[in-house]
Amino acid sequence: MVQRRLEVSGNDVVLIGTAHVSPESAREVRDTILELSPDIVGIELDEARYETITNERQWQETDIYRVIREGRTHLFLASILLSNFQRRLGDEFGSRPGAEMLAAVDTAGEARIALLDRSINTTFKRAWNIMSLREKLKILSSVLFSFLGEDEEITAQDLEKLKEDDMLTAMLDELATEIPNVKGVFIDERDRYLAARIQEELSGQEGRCMVAVVGAGHLNGIVQALGDTIDKAALDTVPAGRPWMRIVGWGVPLAFLALVAWGFASNGAEVTISMLTMWFLINGTLSTIGVLCAWGHPVSAAVAFLVAPFTSLNPTIAAGWFAGLAEAYVRKPKVKDFEALKDIDGMRSMWKNKITRTLLVVAFANIGSTIGTVIALPYIASLL
Repeated sequence: MVQRRLEVSGNDVVLIGTAHVSPESAREVRDTILELSPDIVGIELDEARYETITNERQWQETDIYRVIREGRTHLFLASILLSNFQRRLGDEFGSRPGAEMLAAVDTAGEARIALLDRSINTTFKRAWNIMSLREKLKILSSVLFSFLGEDEEITAQDLEKLKEDDMLTAMLDELATEIPNVKGVFIDERDRYLAARIQEELSGQEGRCMVAVVGAGHLNGIVQALGDTIDKAALDTVPAGRPWMRIVGWGVPLAFLALVAWGFASNGAEVTISMLTMWFLINGTLSTIGVLCAWGHPVSAAVAFLVAPFTSLNPTIAAGWFAGLAEAYVRKPKVKDFEALKDIDGMRSMWKNKITRTLLVVAFANIGSTIGTVIALPYIASLL
């Protein structure tokens, strides 16, 4: 176990660095808290993840319609995949995901429980908005190949090495090289956020003892940040997406309207009707193909075909939202589908589950509509 003991504003703080799926970590956390009897027990969780590990019915209470309407499909999918990745590792080594955090809560006794981490939704949104297009493509391709390829075997020795500073540093350095913005949001920013929360919990107090249970990879960053003046509110803010995305988003409808107007003015109604027809057919057909690739219901495919030509001209809505809502309505998820979310481990199981298949319908319909827009815009221009 990796520990750091230091003084913060006259208070004793013990940082425990753990491997999140190591059964040994849970035992060590429990022993440390029982030995020190701290006043505060901090854990590297936000409210949503705390609810996930303490409420086994959490997935069953998910409002899939709300997830789609609020445009949180990719965040929900990412949460499922990350949770299930840890669950599979935990099953392999006999440890429930978050066992060390649960051990901290169960052993805290009279100590106050402090949730130290930033909202996972904020972290995902900040990472996505900050990432470059190349980094987004790298992430998406990595996820795709991880599904299509064979799982790499992880030994118990590898797991224990995750608690070694040198190995973690090497991993983070590699991540910083490959996808620097992701590393900055998921590691560096959260190091500072965790440090800010620790300082916040101890503000105005002296002589207290706090045990903070965090992933081993955060230890050095937290130690370096403690004592700094940290703008936690700034770290909680989701920055606007890259400007070029908004330019492209509104540039498409403007270009479309300009082409149609030019076509009508220079060639008359016949060419204009041909342009509108091809826009509708190309956009609608490719969005429909996306839905069918996700094994969506024919009704969902029909909805995608009808709405894609229009949603492509409005960057605030998406064809996948409508197709996904239709899929959820026609193939209503059952309790067993929510219970089976914990078993999602790849594309095949995602297609079999009605909930994740609905989310795939959303994603694939949007991808198809985007490809349709890229193809249709130059094609209708060629009709002039």
